[in-house]
Amino acid sequence: MSEPLSPREARPWLTVIGIGEDGRAGLSPAASAALDAAEAVWGGRRHLALAEPLTAETHVWPSPIGDAYPAILARRGQPTCLLATGDPFHYGIGAEIARLVPPAEIRAYPQPSAFSLAAARLGWPLAETDCLTLHGRALTRIVPALQPGARLLVLSWDGTTPAAVASLLVERGFSRSRLTVLEAMGGPRERIISGEAAGFPQQDIDPLNTLAIEVVAEPGARVLPLATGLDDTFFENDGQLTKAEIRAVTLSALKPFAGALLWDVGAGAGSISIEWCLRHPANRALAIEARSERAERITRNAANLGVPERVSLIEGAAPTALAGLPVPDAIFVGGGVSHPGLLAACRAALHAGGRLVANAVTLEGEAALLAAFGETGGDLRRLSVAKASSVGGLTGWRQAMPVTQWAWTKP
Repeated sequence: MSEPLSPREARPWLTVIGIGEDGRAGLSPAASAALDAAEAVWGGRRHLALAEPLTAETHVWPSPIGDAYPAILARRGQPTCLLATGDPFHYGIGAEIARLVPPAEIRAYPQPSAFSLAAARLGWPLAETDCLTLHGRALTRIVPALQPGARLLVLSWDGTTPAAVASLLVERGFSRSRLTVLEAMGGPRERIISGEAAGFPQQDIDPLNTLAIEVVAEPGARVLPLATGLDDTFFENDGQLTKAEIRAVTLSALKPFAGALLWDVGAGAGSISIEWCLRHPANRALAIEARSERAERITRNAANLGVPERVSLIEGAAPTALAGLPVPDAIFVGGGVSHPGLLAACRAALHAGGRLVANAVTLEGEAALLAAFGETGGDLRRLSVAKASSVGGLTGWRQAMPVTQWAWTKP
């Protein structure tokens, strides 16, 4: 991607215009005048057709869209226009281009977003509705939002998205959820289709559609709890898994915050990475795992639990695999704690204020944590969990292996 433009005397030259299905008729006089004054216009084929007549040089967005940015930036100072659907700053080109062009050099003329139009059609309060996009994103991205009674508005990738979402809902125990497809809102082709996820109408759907979901959870539905420590059954694993109770304490010790990056060293099933990302939509994790079969399992678990794009896999053995990775806000070491130099490498990788948490169940791992505690301080604790289980015809406590946990914040 191109570098942001350097500051210069502010003079708007780039116009970003949201255009609806009503085309030119829906534009304000100022937006229409800016479009007429532009010498070059970029947009999708549909946008350019809606904006006719145009006298400017026109360009269809390439794929990937970022390939157009150098040519746009090269026109600095010349009247240029970018066309987008609805509100360009809500999952649109506006937010991307504003990272490259100083806002003082941009004029923007947004239209109602698809979310606003859909809420108006349905009578839903937008402030109480989750707004998501599946445009260019994995379908399972909606999984964390599937909460009983929730209302979701989802930007579809194309005409196949509603049926794919309906199938996902049925598979996960939400078959009675109501889906409403709102096609080409605001224009002559507008159409609304509704039905339950089970038996959702099979018909051709316009690629330009927004999907509304009223979530109904059946008994036993796979609802992701909002608390840390998901049940172990949520994760495909080979036994190399931080168990639910220990995971809940570990997440608390890591102290996740919005937009933070985690290194999950010796990630196993990826449970810590995944739950880190579930804490906030902007959180990201790098799952470092040496064994290829576990690496593949992490990818499947991340997809199944709705964070496939935010858990990135680094296949390799630490500390070698840590070289060149982005600086983390926090590091969890769940495997290989006793490997020579690993904890030192993790401490060195953190920025000031960064957080390191390491768990050990072996005597060798515990010795490494005791040494680190003695050298640099921090917090050291032992965690123990016992669960009731059958003992003959009676019930008794069965103790899990105790976990030694060391937590440290870099000065």
